[in-house]
Amino acid sequence: MHTTMGDMHIKLYPEECPKTVENFTTHCRNGYYDNHLFHRVIKGFMVQTGDPLGDGTGGQSIWGREFEDEFHKSLRHDRPFTVSMANAGQNTNGSQFFITTVATPWLDNKHTVFGRVVKGMDVVQVCK
Repeated sequence: MHTTMGDMHIKLYPEECPKTVENFTTHCRNGYYDNHLFHRVIKGFMVQTGDPLGDGTGGQSIWGREFEDEFHKSLRHDRPFTVSMANAGQNTNGSQFFITTVATPWLDNKHTVFGRVVKGMDVVQVCK
């Protein structure tokens, strides 16, 4: 993932959450995320992006509608640099996602974990 602060390399989990990874990678390939801001930055928690409006109210999936959560027992919010879908409740995934800066176990089974930042953690730290 390219940002103005530097690049992040994200390991994705297509076996565990195929729809979420398909949505994310298709948006990436199509340039959907280009020039989006990290519109929500909470120190000691996470940074969020994926909203074309830049205020947390916009964005949609590649299907033009919300899609279901894909929780997996091996993918938890148990460490920093976890990449997870932002949502407004159960099965309301669109285009927004966040990257944690600490472990956030209270988000398990509420937000779909679909990746981990494996290189460029310093970029995440700069964003916060």
